[in-house]
Amino acid sequence: MSEANIQVEILDELGESFSFDVADLLTRALIAAARHEEIEAGEVVVSLVDDERIQELNRTYRDKDQPTDVLSFAMQEEGEDEPEIFFETEEEAAEMDRVDMLGDIIISVPTARRQAGEYGHGLERELAFLAVHGFLHLIGYDHMTEADEKEMFGRQEEILVAMGLTRD
Repeated sequence: MSEANIQVEILDELGESFSFDVADLLTRALIAAARHEEIEAGEVVVSLVDDERIQELNRTYRDKDQPTDVLSFAMQEEGEDEPEIFFETEEEAAEMDRVDMLGDIIISVPTARRQAGEYGHGLERELAFLAVHGFLHLIGYDHMTEADEKEMFGRQEEILVAMGLTRD
């Protein structure tokens, strides 16, 4: 398969400094996931937020008043939990039709830090894991059943290992 043409926009609401290039890491993770899943092109927006912001989104869109590690909002899916999309102009709508907007991934950096410590691996792996997890949700994977969870988490691990981000 040719290189996946995934456009990634990173919105860092925290302005936090990392010991690595977080935009590069997340872009590589999403391209690796797209390649693995044979997604040829698309656009993903990743927002890095704090626990308060992700809790607000979790409460608003999932009726869960608690912080979480990652949320995904697929543009191809218009369920009752998905926010409705409005365009200011016809040109804006036409632009969205031209680019296959996969959706938004929101990651809580404080939760990612805590989880990296709990799981005994680095923040890079945890952020990449959460980005890949969110991406798989955007393209239709879920983990509501044990079988689905096993499949999804297996795919996540394959993608991270291919990137060289092992649990060691």
